[in-house]
Amino acid sequence: MNLKENISEGLRSVKANLLRSVLTAFIITLGITALVGILTTIDGMQNSVDQSFEGLGANTFDIKIETNQGRRRGISDKENPPIVFREAKKYKEKISASNKAIVSISTTVTGAGQAKYQSLKTNPNTLLMGVDENYLTIKGYKIQRGRNINQNDQLITSNVAILGNELAVKLFPKESPLNKDIHIIDQKFKIIGVLEKKGSITGGGDDRVMLIPLETGRQNDINGKFTYDITTSLPEGDDFEFVVGEATSIMRQVRKDPVGTKDSFKIERSDAIAKDFEEVTGFLRIGGFVISFITLLGASIALMNIMMVSVTERTREIGIRKALGASPSKIRTQFLLEAIVICLIGGIAGIVLGITVGNLVSKLISTDSQFIIPWIWIFLGFIVCVSVGLFSGFYPAYKASKLDPIESLRYE
Repeated sequence: MNLKENISEGLRSVKANLLRSVLTAFIITLGITALVGILTTIDGMQNSVDQSFEGLGANTFDIKIETNQGRRRGISDKENPPIVFREAKKYKEKISASNKAIVSISTTVTGAGQAKYQSLKTNPNTLLMGVDENYLTIKGYKIQRGRNINQNDQLITSNVAILGNELAVKLFPKESPLNKDIHIIDQKFKIIGVLEKKGSITGGGDDRVMLIPLETGRQNDINGKFTYDITTSLPEGDDFEFVVGEATSIMRQVRKDPVGTKDSFKIERSDAIAKDFEEVTGFLRIGGFVISFITLLGASIALMNIMMVSVTERTREIGIRKALGASPSKIRTQFLLEAIVICLIGGIAGIVLGITVGNLVSKLISTDSQFIIPWIWIFLGFIVCVSVGLFSGFYPAYKASKLDPIESLRYE
């Protein structure tokens, strides 16, 4: 028998024992669905994270306030004072003078603002930030329409604003928001720009932001309690670690941190979250492999049992084949291919379900994730199917090939 005939015989065997074959293929389908589905979900989430950070660049870091909330021997650690505007400006002057770094200064005016336009209003979770002209570029935002905040807006403290995509859709569902006036924190701002949808794996907070000129935002810092975040971006090819060390030294001088004490601020690299997520996804992939292995192990045992029953039921058929000249290797090949056919039927169904379920779960977790087809995991799924078929079909095939043709012909 050639390969085509063996495959046809395998399909006939599957049809003859349809219920057992379907149940076994279903178990294999579950295993492959778990394998491909989990890995597809992880790839979709990873792709979403990569898209969130693709505009930031590798040579970017933030300087923020370090808040100590620990307790030692019943005494709460002292909280560090906020980074005031004078310190942020002084840092920007010094770091820009020593290299080609681009620095952006920003501050949070309120994290619970409610923007209003005529009878429409947003939920009270709008993030209102004061930013400079470098903020959008460094943070990876893109203008969908309108313009960016410029130096002239800073000089005259204009009441202008740039809306996040979600806010623009909420307040202006049927008209352009440009040059319209909206109210937030009892102030009126004219819309000069709208941001492209950015999305976020943490719930889309980047699209609920409203940006105003930094100098305009500073006017709300009546008690001097605002803290200013500093973002530094370096050109490609610069010694990133060296500049981070230099930035730390400059900031300690600006903050007047005593020698030998801990930094009163923290430096966060732009790719830190992405790297942490990659580490987490590594563990998730291991978990996916373990779950799939356990499921597929059960499926292979079930398939081996079916193939053993098949050998017993077809003992007389095996005797006839041997009497007609079939060699033991051809008998082994026939039964191995039958096992592989059952596995591939279940595997194909599992791959289709895995891709569908994986992308669906990824979309539920991160709304901005894109539909992906994980060719690597599809290829791996087919390899696993063939491996399971070989593993579960080898012993029954070996047993069939060793049957005595005379005794097989007598079998009833």
